[in-house]
Amino acid sequence: MAKSLRSFTCQSCGAVHSKWAGKCESCSAWNSIVEEAPAASSGSPLARIGGGKGRRIEFTGLTGTSAQPSRWTTGIGEFDRVCGGGLVPGSALLIGGDPGIGKSTLLLQAAAALARGGVPCAYISGEEAIDQVRLRAARLGLADAPVQLATATAVRDIVATLESRDGPAVAVIDSIQTMHVDGIDSSPGTVSQVRSSAQALIELAKRRDVTVLLVGHVTKEGAIAGPRVLEHMVDTVLYFEGERGHQFRILRAVKNRFGPTDEIGVFEMSDRGLADVSNPSALFLAERRGSVSGACVFAGIEGTRPLLVEIQALVAPSSFATPRHAVVGWDSGRLAMVLAVLEARCGVVTGPNDVYLNVAGGLRIAEPAADLAVAAALLSSLADEPVPADMAVFGEIGLGGEVRAVSQRDARLKEAAKLGFGSVLAPPAARSASGRNPEGIRVEEIGHLSDLVARFLPGDKPPRREAGGREGRQRPGGPPRRPASED
Repeated sequence: MAKSLRSFTCQSCGAVHSKWAGKCESCSAWNSIVEEAPAASSGSPLARIGGGKGRRIEFTGLTGTSAQPSRWTTGIGEFDRVCGGGLVPGSALLIGGDPGIGKSTLLLQAAAALARGGVPCAYISGEEAIDQVRLRAARLGLADAPVQLATATAVRDIVATLESRDGPAVAVIDSIQTMHVDGIDSSPGTVSQVRSSAQALIELAKRRDVTVLLVGHVTKEGAIAGPRVLEHMVDTVLYFEGERGHQFRILRAVKNRFGPTDEIGVFEMSDRGLADVSNPSALFLAERRGSVSGACVFAGIEGTRPLLVEIQALVAPSSFATPRHAVVGWDSGRLAMVLAVLEARCGVVTGPNDVYLNVAGGLRIAEPAADLAVAAALLSSLADEPVPADMAVFGEIGLGGEVRAVSQRDARLKEAAKLGFGSVLAPPAARSASGRNPEGIRVEEIGHLSDLVARFLPGDKPPRREAGGREGRQRPGGPPRRPASED
């Protein structure tokens, strides 16, 4: 009797190994390899399919027109915005986020809004009982919505139900990690089960024009659990973000075949569910106090939307031998770079101090245009001199200390002018910019970081440049250090 072959699959990346190992060679994850029994097979994949030769496919040219896909709008403005204007029939959407962040609440609200608009919707839960879903719907005021509820985890039963004539047009699957295909000998949540379940549901969506919304769990690193190929299979990938200490939630699109990527939607969590935030800039700046040192307003861009947010910095003497750098809402590597440029190019030394940086409101900023605003907040805290309350700042800092132009300058200026800011500190305009500033706002251009240092530390002299290209560093308010050649 032939020995049955078994494979070992990494639960993080889906790589298949011939034997078990403690560390995956593909993704370097530890203790993620699990033994799985492959499906019974014989011969090549085409031989297992059976039948004769395949039919010849037809090609077409790049020129031509195609009808724009119709969309179902939920009425939830921020959700429709992130999806590109609504849900496309026959598409598959994957939404991930931390436990308790509000994924199920958001999708239940979207399904209820579509059902009230006449679109047949079904909510299939593999984690909660029907009574639990009903309790949430009653709390959100959605008990009267004609949403069909069910609890199931067998993909075969779900596909058979959705394929029926009276099947729904929109189906929410909560969650994909609880689904299982009975032909695979592994537990739900493994790479094989997640990949096979998602593939069956996506094929159903394309074949029957059913919009499938999949809820995905995330790992401790914040990525959607399961094989990475899952994000490639679906049409849209959304991440639901937010800090538990804040009521704001950010819905971010990282992939969208029917709309722009890097788009965000802002929600406010309350006891009645998630509410749209149509003007997030005003909300993020609502609790701002303009006379405090270390606070600076950054004019940023999230997707296609300009967004103003407050960046707070605190530079304080350290009581430990090794100073601490703590960052919330920004990249700690870019903070280290800004501090290094301030010291090497401008002579501002923060080495013996603790540095704390926070983006107010729980928002996470990824664009490099925030460099100049972070530097202004650091210098303001170091000099104990507040940034002007009516000033917004944006710009990218290079390693040479130069301030570089950023994209969508006009949109940032218009958003600052709309919220009543009188001045903006920005890099010189690029050639592609229009050169026309909004009325009522003054733009102060800055070309080097040393000009910003002179605003907050006017008594400091610029660092001396030696003949060999070295610069003599100096501490704020103190004499410059002697070069090594004078010792």
